[in-house]
Amino acid sequence: MKQETHKKILFKYYSDYLDEVVSETMWAEIIDLEKGLFKLDNIPFFGPLIATDDIFYAEYDETEERFMHRKTIQNSGNSIVQVAVLEKGFDKEIIREKLKTINCLSEALNETFFAVEIAKDVDYSLVRSILNEYESQDIIEFAEPCLSEKHRADLLKN
Repeated sequence: MKQETHKKILFKYYSDYLDEVVSETMWAEIIDLEKGLFKLDNIPFFGPLIATDDIFYAEYDETEERFMHRKTIQNSGNSIVQVAVLEKGFDKEIIREKLKTINCLSEALNETFFAVEIAKDVDYSLVRSILNEYESQDIIEFAEPCLSEKHRADLLKN
């Protein structure tokens, strides 16, 4: 029997973007099931304060009948940015492809919303300049719900 390496974890949090409490399930790699330690293996859409590869504690919730995120223990240095497309008919893939060329993966929720993972070793000022270019033209709006210390520092260098 193949050993289970990942679990779907429930995250419940208040979303400023949606102005309501949101439930989002995400895949996480099991680090130590008995201790409830997991490593996030998903790009969050609505911004709990967690990013890909962060290590967190989750416990089984009887009511929800699944593991539920309780607290983030160790930040990976990765960041998450949310992008909402404002201009009707604009192809979001243009921005997603530009970000991909600087090693930023993203996941689309629908035609007008996607979340971007900024890996620790990416210079965030490059990402910010791409997003600012489109935001200044009122094509998109973006939010930075989970910006690591390293990426905050990238913005101060320039």
